[in-house]
Amino acid sequence: MASARLKNIGISAYKLRLIIDKVRGKKVIYAENQLRYLKSPASKVILKLLQSVTSNAENNDLQNKDELKITKIMADQSTSIRRYRAKARGRAGSFDRPMSHLIIEVDEEGDN
Repeated sequence: MASARLKNIGISAYKLRLIIDKVRGKKVIYAENQLRYLKSPASKVILKLLQSVTSNAENNDLQNKDELKITKIMADQSTSIRRYRAKARGRAGSFDRPMSHLIIEVDEEGDN
């Protein structure tokens, strides 16, 4: 089993989960092809981390890429950054910019 994690992504966990649900439990090759053609910026972040965890599995655990399957993929909420935007009468209105953590684990299909 190989895993990779990416912390403090500048995308909300909700937007990541919309893309994650499309590839959860799929084979890595199928998931990469699907993520490559989605327009969302979140899909590019997920694809990059999926390629990283795939190369970790090939290099460190000597696993075959064709047999890898996504066993665990999750996005958790991280701390939010406080920002300010100009409002009427010279005032400043605050808003939170959400961030998230992403974790992916892959394993060969025959091993459970």
